[in-house]
Amino acid sequence: MPTQERGWALKAHNGPTASSTHPVKIVVTGPFSSGKTTLIKTISQVTVLGTDREVTDETRVIKRSTTVAMDFGKITVDDGVCLHLFGTPGQQRFDVMWEILSEGMVAFVLLVRADVATSTAEARSILETFRGFADVPFVVGVTHAEAVPAPGEDILTAVRHSLGVGHEVPVVLCDPRSRTDVKEVLLAALISVLARLSPAPAPVAVS
Repeated sequence: MPTQERGWALKAHNGPTASSTHPVKIVVTGPFSSGKTTLIKTISQVTVLGTDREVTDETRVIKRSTTVAMDFGKITVDDGVCLHLFGTPGQQRFDVMWEILSEGMVAFVLLVRADVATSTAEARSILETFRGFADVPFVVGVTHAEAVPAPGEDILTAVRHSLGVGHEVPVVLCDPRSRTDVKEVLLAALISVLARLSPAPAPVAVS
């Protein structure tokens, strides 16, 4: 659903924000090369703290570096909330960080590559793991859809079915390089959080 229909607006602050802001932790997770670091860099209002290292195995042909601990960025919300975004490593060998980063999260974003056959299976395993960490809302962002010769809705339906998630879970197309797409994903996550807190959350303006 378009942002304007939900009564939300998202825009990054360029300068310091009030000290009264409250941090809200959202984790961005997903398989290797699904766009986690890019998503956080696209939206963060501060320089992203990252822990990239050079890839030395066969996946180097896909991506030259990978996150081994976490990425961190943030964006401030108009009503006094600051989103703290934590990106996880995508490779299973670094999964010790998954549980550490999940502590205190109010929601998580799961990214899935539409153009890699194994991405959905890996994402389902990650989803089961994160659901075990905490009972919090989550949003699925389908990336690299432009590389798949199929209508967007067909891709979303296929991913939803493969992950085994119900229609109450937002599954949306997301180009992690697009601020508009990233805003939509984060708004969907925030709306899901508010829905947990109240049956009928009031519209909130986000900057």
